[in-house]
Amino acid sequence: MPSKIKHIAIAGNIGSGKTTLVEKLAKHYGWSPLYESVDHNPYLRDFYEDMTRWAFHLQIYFLNSRFNQVHSIRESERTIIQDRTIYEDAHIFAANLHRSGNMNERDYQCYLDIYTSMINYVQPPDLLIYLKADIPKLVQQIAKRNRDFEYNIKLEYLKNLNEHYEEWIGGYKAGKLLIIDVNQIDFVERVEDFSSVVSRIELELNNLFSDY
Repeated sequence: MPSKIKHIAIAGNIGSGKTTLVEKLAKHYGWSPLYESVDHNPYLRDFYEDMTRWAFHLQIYFLNSRFNQVHSIRESERTIIQDRTIYEDAHIFAANLHRSGNMNERDYQCYLDIYTSMINYVQPPDLLIYLKADIPKLVQQIAKRNRDFEYNIKLEYLKNLNEHYEEWIGGYKAGKLLIIDVNQIDFVERVEDFSSVVSRIELELNNLFSDY
């Protein structure tokens, strides 16, 4: 694996398989995994029960957490694989909450001001891997992991997030991008599917190495 590559990131909607793929790739390559703060997030459960009340608090928490992650990635001597990026916090989740009326204009502009200040100090990942998943796949995966606070997630919410993801990925120019359609594959249960994912990643890593 190219030694100069420091930062691989997995992007995708809720239930797309990001965390699982981070775990499997970290084990496969010997990378250090960096997970999204879910289990210890003090706002997530409240957010799913009342999005409008807790939207701003949740997004600020995620933004700060992700900014700290980016800093630790660049300070590390190891290759880090990250579960979700700081870009998604702003371009997907905060934008969707604002568009849907769950975050008012004042809070949204305040959030964007903070994000804009932070992003000047952020280097993009060497490779961004986007897991593209349709609603049925997302629902299946969310049900499988059986987190009680996710029972309140509405299909419309997932649909809107997917639309934001497609728009963001369509205009992503910050670095190398690999899109993996996970609708018809299962990289957990089928070894051949995981091998296929690894082969595609290997190709991108080799291309990155040739760029240095």
